[in-house]
Amino acid sequence: EGEMRLKAIGKAMAFLLTLLLFLSQAYGSQERVVDGYRIVTEMIPMRDGIKLATDIAFPKEEDGPYPVLLARTPYGRKGTIDGFVKGDGRRFLDDGYVIAVQDTRGRSDSEGENVAFLADGWVDHWDGYDTVEWLARQKWCNGKVGTFGGSALGITQYLLAGSAPPHLKAMHAWAACPDLYIYTIHQGGALRKSLSVGWSKANKFNERTLDLFSYGRRIYDSFWKVRSLKNVIYRVSVPSVHVGGWFDIFSQGTLDAFVMMQHESAEGARGRQKLIMGPWPHGIKRKVGELEFPENAVKTPNFDMKDWFDYWIKGIDTGIFAKPPVDYYVMGDVDDPEAPGNEWRTAQDWPIPCRYTPLYLREGGKLTFEKPAEESSSQTYTYDPKNPVPTKGGPNLLIPAGLMDQRELEKRPDVLVFQTEPLEESVQVIGRVTVKLWASSSCVDTDFVAKLMDVYPDGRSMLIADGIIRGRFRKSLSREELLEPGAVYEFDIDLWSTAIIFNKGHRIKLHITSSNHPRFDINPNTGRDYSEGCEMKVAENTIYHDKKHPSHILLPIVPLGERGEEDEREK
Repeated sequence: EGEMRLKAIGKAMAFLLTLLLFLSQAYGSQERVVDGYRIVTEMIPMRDGIKLATDIAFPKEEDGPYPVLLARTPYGRKGTIDGFVKGDGRRFLDDGYVIAVQDTRGRSDSEGENVAFLADGWVDHWDGYDTVEWLARQKWCNGKVGTFGGSALGITQYLLAGSAPPHLKAMHAWAACPDLYIYTIHQGGALRKSLSVGWSKANKFNERTLDLFSYGRRIYDSFWKVRSLKNVIYRVSVPSVHVGGWFDIFSQGTLDAFVMMQHESAEGARGRQKLIMGPWPHGIKRKVGELEFPENAVKTPNFDMKDWFDYWIKGIDTGIFAKPPVDYYVMGDVDDPEAPGNEWRTAQDWPIPCRYTPLYLREGGKLTFEKPAEESSSQTYTYDPKNPVPTKGGPNLLIPAGLMDQRELEKRPDVLVFQTEPLEESVQVIGRVTVKLWASSSCVDTDFVAKLMDVYPDGRSMLIADGIIRGRFRKSLSREELLEPGAVYEFDIDLWSTAIIFNKGHRIKLHITSSNHPRFDINPNTGRDYSEGCEMKVAENTIYHDKKHPSHILLPIVPLGERGEEDEREK
């Protein structure tokens, strides 16, 4: 009987140990060691009871308390923190920082709905806020938290900034944006199909994400506006670094985030921002599409995260405020080492002073600085949505990106081409580029696409910037207004921003067409959104370029020798 009782007790103890192990794995902390650094997994509770899996790496000398650097990711925390600890992260750990990487809601081991980004801000849930404040309360934390990361990890930082947690002290975000609708999902009213739909499918988010990132909410309404950082910029109080590239998918978002936070934010953030813009796609690279920049393109000035966090979190004077707040790369002819450009410059603010100068579309495919005179001039092309112009380069993520030769597309009858004569002097363009187009269509809706190119002496037409406007969104992204067939309208096409010197002997070229697929979705010309099997109509689209309708591309020209407010830098 005694033996049976001991066996029963043993079984009960084994069951309890198994239960405790299960509960520890499900709800408590787990530990592992990577390269000698202890990493603890915590299930951090949110205000609605959902728990988010968070890996926390500690310095080897665990005296503490320490400041914490946090990254929040939808891509899997374990690979992120292991890579960081084995690489650049060890210098942070060795200097007394704790590193935390969290799976966002519904991702990997975190609980909750698997929908992208909505839980990371200040409307649906407050996951970023709750995480920062939980970390700040731990006995091993000194109450100071910074954040880091790029792309989706940068977007979660902008959403976190808008929730304004009191213990957030500094951010370092790259390749990200502060408004999902404007910079990620839609552009000029057109769906960024390859990016938004492709990304949500590739990362296996749920159907709600796919709905939001496609046609589910195509209008920029209150749903999107209340979730934009601009809506709450008045309460953002954190100094931040904003890093982007001229060919990045979020390039204009990076610029706009810097400008907003530098000038419109609360005390603590206003005047304490840093902007770095390189000649990169979605990541720091020398080769961008079909061109390769000099080695200096990847020698990024003032990028060091540790200098930034040491200053704002540890109070160490690292000299970051002895330098201007803006570093930007001016591109140039990559074949000619004597050509102007291909250098880093600095500025006190963005955008730098420029002279907005129109280059007019003219008869015979010309681009000139002279305005059209009395001639009546127009060109008509046929846009068939069943045969769209294919995407070749540009700011893409899942398809080839960057500077690519567009000449092959010029063989199509639905691509209108305008270009200057070979430039007698170099032309420096730094800032936001727009196209003002007078046009009409035979349909109630259509798209107009513009592409800016740098034409090399051998004829290569390298894409610099592009943009689109959907006809029914020509007045506002917040409301639709169909076209009257045959009526002439003004369309403003935003090509976002660039910084380039068109070298002497090069040409400036412009393409006008009505599609760029799959970068943007196909417009069926019916007033409806495109979907498989829907009705499509062929449009006859006309571009006007005469005295009454002076269609032009507006270039932010900075005369050579006028370097704005920047100081000199070596090539």
